[in-house]
Amino acid sequence: MEKMHAIVKEKAAAGLSLIQKPVPEPGPGEVLIRIQKTSICGTDLHIYNWDAWSQQHIKPPVTIGHEYVGEIAKLGAGVLGYKLGERVSGEGHIVCGHCRNCRAGNAQWCKYTEGVGVNRDGAFAQYLCIPACNVVPVNPAFPEEIVSFFDAYGNATHTALMYDVVGEDVLITGMGPIGIMAAAICRQNGARCIIVTDVNDYRLAMAKKMGATATVNIQRERLEDTMRAQKMVEGFDVGLEMSGNPAALSQMLGVMRNGGNIALLGILAQGASVDFNQIIFKSLTITGVYGRRMFETWYKMGAMIEAGLDLSPLITHRFHFTEYEKGFAAMASGESGKVILDWSE
Repeated sequence: MEKMHAIVKEKAAAGLSLIQKPVPEPGPGEVLIRIQKTSICGTDLHIYNWDAWSQQHIKPPVTIGHEYVGEIAKLGAGVLGYKLGERVSGEGHIVCGHCRNCRAGNAQWCKYTEGVGVNRDGAFAQYLCIPACNVVPVNPAFPEEIVSFFDAYGNATHTALMYDVVGEDVLITGMGPIGIMAAAICRQNGARCIIVTDVNDYRLAMAKKMGATATVNIQRERLEDTMRAQKMVEGFDVGLEMSGNPAALSQMLGVMRNGGNIALLGILAQGASVDFNQIIFKSLTITGVYGRRMFETWYKMGAMIEAGLDLSPLITHRFHFTEYEKGFAAMASGESGKVILDWSE
């Protein structure tokens, strides 16, 4: 039986293991992808650290990873429309296809979703097997490293375009890689002013480079002062909460204009509280965001790249997969953007 290298959460404890395991065999309706490059996500770091979220959702042993680019290596029985060697990525949420949301074209809300690299074996391996309906063909002209984090780019796109941002003032709280990409997407799509907040100067500087109008380190700067400098009068039209920090969300509620719109992507801790009266008296609309619209978000992602959106400044580190520990250390340092793992021999 052919073997492959894979980065696996073997035990219910901190850390990961690089092991050899059998190459999966695609069944009917499945596709085997030869992985070329992957990108480390914040979720992968949570799994590495074995935090409370991981302990609740991860059942070792499992191969982790869900951000990747590769080429089709093998087609299962009955798979049509794809060819060997075709460059692809894939939607990381495996849905049931039968529930009300799936049948209504809202598969991103499927109650029975399984996550690649979370609930089933993922992409931090030399081969990945997924259903053919989750495969996403990729324009060969797109840079391979950029495609390797299309999954995260999709989160940013879904959140940033949840509401119309053309001519609007946008606040983005939390400058992880997804928040930084959201700033670039809002700039690409005509926002008037994009103010971003965080406590990490490295990430704030990266966001400025990627299109933020102004940055605010909330440990030493006042958001209200920056709003005044940008000639804002009534407050923000659109808020994108990417940090999962209750204080950031509370601050956002306080600076939204009446009738403003907020998209929530950051995952708040259990028991986090907000001032619901601000939501009521300001008539705010708040929408939770999970994953991507399948597959409309993917089309918009590709279109923005074709239109000139450049995400390459976000890439800060590159390692061979055998050096994955260095990659996770870079992620944990807080002074990184996207960290790429190369899966070539």
